Order: sequence, then structure tokens, then C-alpha cells
Amino acid sequence: MKYLHTMVRITDLDASLEFYCKQLGLHEVGRYDSEQGRFTLVFLAAPGDEEAQVELTHNWDPEDYDEGRNFGHLAYQVDDIYALCQKLLDAGVTINRPPRDGHMAFVRSPDNISIELLQKGESLRLEEPWVSMENERHW
Repeated sequence: MKYLHTMVRITDLDASLEFYCKQLGLHEVGRYDSEQGRFTLVFLAAPGDEEAQVELTHNWDPEDYDEGRNFGHLAYQVDDIYALCQKLLDAGVTINRPPRDGHMAFVRSPDNISIELLQKGESLRLEEPWVSMENERHW
């Protein structure tokens, strides 16, 4: 398993970049704009530590982030997403977003922190029971 990033939702991209980059000293290591999804993702890292990143998610349509919704999730890259999800399921952990695509899943910690699991390398071939499994609650 490898730590990838922590995601936080932001309301003002320019103000956030001013804070995280100019004041805090992080630098931009990647950016993704989605016209269809109406959001921008900006990945930041501390100089010399580019592997541990903060993902700033800016949704273009205004939204109030109450109840801690501005904190998104922790993300980990895993060697075998199916094996880990099965292990978690066997331990009684709810798979909130199953790895239907062989690549991404979401679970929640006992304190309701969302954890994203991403398959290392290429997506695994599609398999049951994952392909047919529905989402549980929100993730």
C-alpha cells in the first residue's frame, strides 16, 4: 500500500493557491480540469516530497461545505484492490463504493472518514461480485 493524497474541497481556487503555494510553500505538481464534471483538481506537494500530495478540488458550481464536507478523503494505492476489498468485507467493513471498474473503491473508517483505494497499475479485469455490487450510503 502507498499513500497518495488527501483531498480537500475549496470554494475559491485563486485564494487557495495563494495560501497553499505562496504562503505555505507548496508547489503545483498537477492539474486536471473537467468541463463535463464542472470541476478542477490541483495537486500540490512540498518541495522534495512530491509523492505526498494535497488534492484541491474546486467545484465550479457554488456549494456550502458544512459538516466537514470540505475534507474529502485519504487515498491509497493498493496491489490488489479485489483482495483488499474482500478482506475488508470479511472483517465487516462496508464497501461504500465497490471496485466495479477494477480500479477504484471507497470505504469508511470507524470515525466515518472516507478512504479511496486505487488499484496500482492497470485496472484489474472486471469480476463478480464487484461488478454487480451497488453503492452503500455515500462515499
